[in-house]
Amino acid sequence: MREYSAPANRPVADDENASDVVWANAERFGDTVSFRRQIDGSWRDVTAREFAAEVLAVAKGLVAAGIEKGDRVGLMSKTRYEWTLFDFAIFAAGAVSVPIYETSSAEQVHWILSDADAKAVLVETAEHTATLDEVRGRLTGLASAWQIEGEQPAVEALRALGAEVTDDGLHARRRAVKADDLATIVYTSGTTGRPKGVMLTHRNLLEEVRADIGAFPQLMGSGNSLLVFLPLAHILARAIALTAFTSRATLGHTPDIKNLVADLGTFRPTFVVAVPRVFEKVYNGAKLKAHSEGKGKIFDAAEATAVEYSKATDTGNIGLGLRLKHLLFDKLVYTKLRAALGGRCVAAVSGGAPLGARLAHFFRGIGVPVFEGYGLTETSAAANVNTQDAFKVGTVGRPVAGTSVRIADDGEVLLKGGVVFGAYWNNEQATAESLEDGWFHTGDLGELDDEGFLKITGRKKEIIVTAGGKNVAPSGLEDALKANPVISQAMVVGDQRPFIGLLVTIDEEFFPTWKAQNGKPEGATVADLVDDADLRATVQSAVDEANKHVSQAESIKRFTILPSDFTEAGGEITPSLKLKRNVVSKNYATAIDSLYVKERQ
Repeated sequence: MREYSAPANRPVADDENASDVVWANAERFGDTVSFRRQIDGSWRDVTAREFAAEVLAVAKGLVAAGIEKGDRVGLMSKTRYEWTLFDFAIFAAGAVSVPIYETSSAEQVHWILSDADAKAVLVETAEHTATLDEVRGRLTGLASAWQIEGEQPAVEALRALGAEVTDDGLHARRRAVKADDLATIVYTSGTTGRPKGVMLTHRNLLEEVRADIGAFPQLMGSGNSLLVFLPLAHILARAIALTAFTSRATLGHTPDIKNLVADLGTFRPTFVVAVPRVFEKVYNGAKLKAHSEGKGKIFDAAEATAVEYSKATDTGNIGLGLRLKHLLFDKLVYTKLRAALGGRCVAAVSGGAPLGARLAHFFRGIGVPVFEGYGLTETSAAANVNTQDAFKVGTVGRPVAGTSVRIADDGEVLLKGGVVFGAYWNNEQATAESLEDGWFHTGDLGELDDEGFLKITGRKKEIIVTAGGKNVAPSGLEDALKANPVISQAMVVGDQRPFIGLLVTIDEEFFPTWKAQNGKPEGATVADLVDDADLRATVQSAVDEANKHVSQAESIKRFTILPSDFTEAGGEITPSLKLKRNVVSKNYATAIDSLYVKERQ
């Protein structure tokens, strides 16, 4: 059993809560630009003083609506300024914020609001209201609902409703909230079974914020800026947004990643937070553009140089020749790649899934280091993270301040500290199964080196045991496969089977380019070409590359190209793009069986 602990930050006082920073910023740094809102295509500044006034008005409206201390309030919306505004207003009213992914179905909305026994809910659009209406009759405890968009926007409705509540009355309510009071119930995205409600206190959130500020002093603070585009219902985006606001960095929100490149160009953030799939798309898009413009050789050489330069950085041995090549490609290629991130981006934070050493070296080599971290909803976001001063590619870094990591005898990663939750809502059994003497059993497998850097090697429940008794962790193979731009999703199979097989889906954005490069009909669909020799050869090349990293017994022997991609609507992936293996296995049982038909004949 191995263990590593990080020293704690300044402790959170018992009388602190997560809304305090709104008024601390307004009183001491009132003219600081806390947000830039996108209105009619232009970014408009919102100062700390203006934001505090809006939070106060909305919180007073919630109080006037009958929201009491400890009441649960649902929040269902895309990533936008109002999301953060309502989150802080709910805290200030003494209530408990319950995020809901804006893509949730009526039954998912019903489960979360009924399980949390929500008294009120804020939704974004008329479509969301229609979804809510489908199940509202079964939500006996739900007294109020407001819509962010429409004829009477929620902000204005609550402002008017709270006009008679005094400022002193609201502040008395706010100050009554203590560090160990419940701040939020965040429902896990649920790769298996119903989502569980993770109870996070104000202390949990404040511990996370302080740990993140300590980990990224060069990214936080006045003069820096963050564009949030991940769903704020996901704990990673929410925690980093809270951290940026607390440290007085300027926050922007964009709800649609289809407009991400344009928004990055106009907002020009100094850092971004994303899941690995976003970095894959940035890399693949740049490579595709270069090759389509006849500059593929230059890009490939620049890529190799970036990776070599990053690796040399680890050894401290960057030769003159490499420095000169790197300088040349910085002018020819890297500046253009950085421009795609807005031109001012100096670093990025990645979480939610493994990034992969190849991408980590590439981005660090072009001048935008991606600090890969690791955490779960149950750890208030990051429990481990790489930093500027402690960076080791291929790991998820050391524990954040005040956190301990332990590797159990069976390889499971255990976590303990101020960021770790205390219980699941209404689920004593799950709590007892996950927490033991303060240690959270993550379900992930990992390795811990002598310097405290953690490497995640797989999930306990996802380990495949072949008929021959070989244990195979699918995540490493899958991550390597998705490095190929033609592949969108990959799921390794083979539990109790004679060998490892694979289900593959094709990236719909890249597919038209692949068809043009390979002389296929413009109108051909993925379904038309699942058995096409050239498409199979492209996938086989990715499989061969992934197989280089594992033993013969762990290698993928056969694969099937599926006619359509996995979707959240189909229940096959979560809103944070994690595979729901049990759903995929059920939906594509015939395809999986077909991989092994020849073996039985």
